[in-house]
Amino acid sequence: MEMKKTARWHRGFTLIELLVVLVILGLLASLAGPKVINYLGGAKSDSAKLQIEEFGASLDLFKLETGRYPSSQEGLQALVQPPSGLAGWNGPYLKKKVVPKDPWGNEYRYVSPGQHGAYDLSSLGADNREGGESENKDVSSW
Repeated sequence: MEMKKTARWHRGFTLIELLVVLVILGLLASLAGPKVINYLGGAKSDSAKLQIEEFGASLDLFKLETGRYPSSQEGLQALVQPPSGLAGWNGPYLKKKVVPKDPWGNEYRYVSPGQHGAYDLSSLGADNREGGESENKDVSSW
């Protein structure tokens, strides 16, 4: 009698049981997948906002030491390499000594003087075009 229970216990799963488990896992993935993708998209936008704030602090320090913000032509590169003929530059003003790209791999847009303040700094989002919603929404300093 003891052997029958042991033999039955080691029998394994049937094909139908495995298919039911796979269907359940598929349903869970189809429900959770879009939520995870939206969360990751929001994380990239949040990361862009943080980078723009870091640039803002670095630009303010640049202005404090040189008396002006970098021109549009000098761009954000002036935060890591001194523009020619500029007195008072005491950089680099960014920790990594390179100008990072936005979380989607595109260049940040920098204009000085800006339309919204002393400078305008923005990322065009995932689509790298003005406007957009969700992950394609622009992130700006103003």
